[in-house]
Amino acid sequence: MPEFWKSAGYHLVNRDKNGWLSVTPDLLRAYLTRPEIHPVEESCDVEHALFERLMEDPFSQILDDELARIADADTADNYRVVLGFRDHLRKHGTVEGAYAAIFTGDHILIPPVFLDQMVHLILRNILRSCQDPIRLRAAELFFREQIVTLNEGTVTIADAEIVEMMSETGGLGGLGALLMESGTPMREVALDVLGEDNAELYWDRSDRFDTALDFRFTQPGPDALARVIEAWIRHFSKVDVRVQPVQKIRDDHWSWHIGLDADSTKILNSLYNGDGLSEADNLKLLCLFRLDFENRTDMQADLRGKPVWLGLAMSADKRIRMKPQNLLVNLPVTTNS
Repeated sequence: MPEFWKSAGYHLVNRDKNGWLSVTPDLLRAYLTRPEIHPVEESCDVEHALFERLMEDPFSQILDDELARIADADTADNYRVVLGFRDHLRKHGTVEGAYAAIFTGDHILIPPVFLDQMVHLILRNILRSCQDPIRLRAAELFFREQIVTLNEGTVTIADAEIVEMMSETGGLGGLGALLMESGTPMREVALDVLGEDNAELYWDRSDRFDTALDFRFTQPGPDALARVIEAWIRHFSKVDVRVQPVQKIRDDHWSWHIGLDADSTKILNSLYNGDGLSEADNLKLLCLFRLDFENRTDMQADLRGKPVWLGLAMSADKRIRMKPQNLLVNLPVTTNS
């Protein structure tokens, strides 16, 4: 099958017997070569020596007084962050274990970009055999911020970083930026909207994140996201669930819900409490899903047989900032599952 998401770093890790990703020296080297850490010509001798030592053995113990000898204080602080993250990964042994622990017990501050990278890598593992480009595109919501465009009944999502870059350069890179600065009129740049008729183009562009997705209820986008949610839960919680997009919540015995982002959490909480939904909040709510456990005994005893409602919303600035960790910490799974 075609390769995808090479930037996730899947080639740097190994799958253990349980299907989770083992932390390897090569994975740690990838973090140590980030621009915030990699020495430049002007870096001091201490920094150069420390970097070479870590390249040789990324698990090498580094004392804080060694970091204090780095001439640039900001660089020393960057090392503290990266080495703290390294120690967290090493403690848990797998990328999945380290990710889950951030939200279920360990008190460690992780840069948001590191969290997104972990989710990207974990999903590359989960979806390693996926042959549906639309499902892969929907999975990008888990680790890349999206911009929503509403136009005459259509709902289109596109990668926020790519949209912002194209708006600044007209899709022409540095040349485009120069032309825009000079006031030269730019041609309108439109992203390809991925659909069943052109889905194959995704394979060659998966690491560019430059395709859009129709996210109306009647289109494949929400259903594809539902399949990714099922796979994410199965991978972490070892339970099978069935997730289906719905247009409304019809449930006189509404018992449990999970917002997939901050805005949908507030909206679902308001609906659950019987509060009225403002027109603005109604417009924000993009998708609703019904989640059912395939095996009743996997669900908390007091909730068995009842659906879990999921929501996905955009913010006031028309952004989707999904929080996939909510599916780990808020899912009502029995403790012995």
